[in-house]
Amino acid sequence: MRRLFGSVRARATLGATLVVAVALVAAGTAVLLSLRSNLIGEAGTQAERSARAVASALALRPGYDHLPGLDGDHEPVQVVDEDGRLVAASEDLERISGTGTDAVKPRPPAATGPGDEDDASSDPGADPDDDGDDALEPGEIDKRTTFTNGSATIDGETADYRFAEVAVETEDRGRLTVYAGAPLAAEHGAVRTALTVMLIGFPLLLGVVAGVTWLVTRRALRPVEGIRREMAAITASQDLARRVPEPDTHDEVARLARTTNETLAALEASVERQRRFVADASHELRSPIASLRTQLEVAAAHPGLLDLEGAVEDTVRLQRLAADLLLLARLDAGERPAPDARVDLAGLAREEAAGRDGVTVDAEPVDVAGSRGQLGRLLANLLDNAQRHARAAVTVTVRREGDRAVLGVADDGDGVPEADRERIFERFVRLDAARSRDDGGAGLGLAIARDVAVRHGGTLTAGAAPAGGALFELRLPAV
Repeated sequence: MRRLFGSVRARATLGATLVVAVALVAAGTAVLLSLRSNLIGEAGTQAERSARAVASALALRPGYDHLPGLDGDHEPVQVVDEDGRLVAASEDLERISGTGTDAVKPRPPAATGPGDEDDASSDPGADPDDDGDDALEPGEIDKRTTFTNGSATIDGETADYRFAEVAVETEDRGRLTVYAGAPLAAEHGAVRTALTVMLIGFPLLLGVVAGVTWLVTRRALRPVEGIRREMAAITASQDLARRVPEPDTHDEVARLARTTNETLAALEASVERQRRFVADASHELRSPIASLRTQLEVAAAHPGLLDLEGAVEDTVRLQRLAADLLLLARLDAGERPAPDARVDLAGLAREEAAGRDGVTVDAEPVDVAGSRGQLGRLLANLLDNAQRHARAAVTVTVRREGDRAVLGVADDGDGVPEADRERIFERFVRLDAARSRDDGGAGLGLAIARDVAVRHGGTLTAGAAPAGGALFELRLPAV
């Protein structure tokens, strides 16, 4: 059961069925109440019509003979005087309830006796003192009508009735009250029929709703299941080159598939970049380690042949490469500088340029937020690259442009071809494949510089210097 209702399709079907069921119950209840109210209203109208017809006859002629509705009409009618005695009633009336009196046999006023007084005093509908407030003229019929529900037995048949109570003032008999009933059989039959139809039709309708919802939901979720199966296959095979199927629709499922494929593409690129980084790092580390080992082995066999200066250079190179790889790893992990640290970019440029041959600085004071160590490493990498390719001079400039601090490093070398101005920021990329590693480095300096710039909310781009060489511009938010 838990597995069944753990699916979106089952929950959607159950939810839709419950909502429709509640709506059907509410609508059915409203229909039944409205139908019952209308039919009871029609029965009341019919009863009032009969009661007023009898009241009109009483107001126009004396006596109780030949009153309408009393001669075998199979509808209960009672006439009660102001003392609560039944003075006229329908033929074959055997029992009645819901009116002012339950008497069924008329008793003329002249036959008043102790028992009649008891009946009058016990009759809940009799109120001899009630005409003080509702005085009617002789021959006048009260405009008000009171309705009640009850039952009556006529000629052995018992049924429910809607009774109308109407008062009439006569000249010779005082105030009389007429009770006339209309059968509620039509109301009961119609309500029972409607209820039966609902009890049969509602479950069938709910079944149709559940089935349609189940089929529609299955069709709507079929692409999702395809995405899930493909993702499971990708996880099992670890083949990030595969993609999930994208439906031809423009709904949420299609957007989910496109986003999933974009995520897979980014993950594939990240894994490939990491794999290439590990391979390149291993390759770069292999050379200085092999060189250092060779020198140490030669020194162990022939101490006099030890190239101490070369061993130190290889060790320093290995140390720098390890430091570069460690910094890249921290940057890849999302390390960001403290936002409240302030760095004087002009002062930092002068510090890094100090002691370097052919490097001049033209800087105005501009403060930026970030890590002094990482920004110093960025500037040092740019200066190392510029000195490596410059013929004679390297120029460092610092200025403010609006809300940005701009640091430029320009050389007078051959420059960077326009087609390679983005590729040089990739890791382990060296444009001059023929130069030695000692001259060209490992190809990590510019990659580190750009990563540091991005982590500080800035940009680092390569362009052409006025002197014809390369120009690297760092733009950071100024404080």
